[in-house]
Amino acid sequence: MAEASRPEASPATRDCTSGLAEAFVSVECALPQCEDCTVVAQRFSERAGIGELTLAAPLCAAGVRPGQFVHLRLPGLEAHILRRPFSVYRACASAGTITLLYQVVGAATRHMRSLSVGAELSILGPVGSGWEPGRAQRCLLLGGGVGAAPLFLLAEELVARGVALCLVLGAATRELLVCEDAFAGLVGSARCHLTTDDGSRGFKGRTTERAAALLADEPYDYIAACGPEPMLRKVAALAAAADIRCELSLERRMACGLGACLGCVVETTRSNQRACVDGPVFNARELCW
Repeated sequence: MAEASRPEASPATRDCTSGLAEAFVSVECALPQCEDCTVVAQRFSERAGIGELTLAAPLCAAGVRPGQFVHLRLPGLEAHILRRPFSVYRACASAGTITLLYQVVGAATRHMRSLSVGAELSILGPVGSGWEPGRAQRCLLLGGGVGAAPLFLLAEELVARGVALCLVLGAATRELLVCEDAFAGLVGSARCHLTTDDGSRGFKGRTTERAAALLADEPYDYIAACGPEPMLRKVAALAAAADIRCELSLERRMACGLGACLGCVVETTRSNQRACVDGPVFNARELCW
């Protein structure tokens, strides 16, 4: 999208201490697109309460990068004025589709469960700053629960580049493990490690415990992780101890999704950053826990 011309900011604007003016300038430079979409597939596990929603969204499918998300507005929930953020799990530019992974936890996700093929909704996206593995050659990806979703496009990209890749997917129980078949089909079962807290599937223990064992056995030069914050704190500590570059995708409540409202600020060593546009992916070393 071409950048619109605008007059130079006044001294008063440049000196604005609230940060709002700068936020609006950045939004003006890189507005995500608003796209009307149609549901083309819905898969749902009643036992786990987790679903996959596939949308016909050709603009987003063509432009999304690994780690980005969309801001979703659902039909029939007009009383909920704020959109809901969901990571893009899968995207197919040729088919013009994206797939979102969701877990039923509230009114919006319960409503998502009720959407049938042909339902129309609106997305704003793709939004955010995604993964930046650079020239990494040996990568470890860690997904906790539905936190596996933003890692799949990254894994696809790395595999296409011929990068050596290992995955750890974890959840409380086997029913809550997600994306196992998709990731195993991409990298092979031997490189896709599973963990459950209760031992009902794979390694009994935390995702980070399995990661620590893998780090002790093999050299890695990049780690990417998404999941509950306690897990991410531990991943950051493991990466720092091993001196490995690490990126984490954070979950934050969001309002505008454009970086203007400053409602999803994350404290970093550089400055306060907005999770919606400066993130959701951050360098682990820069996060102030």
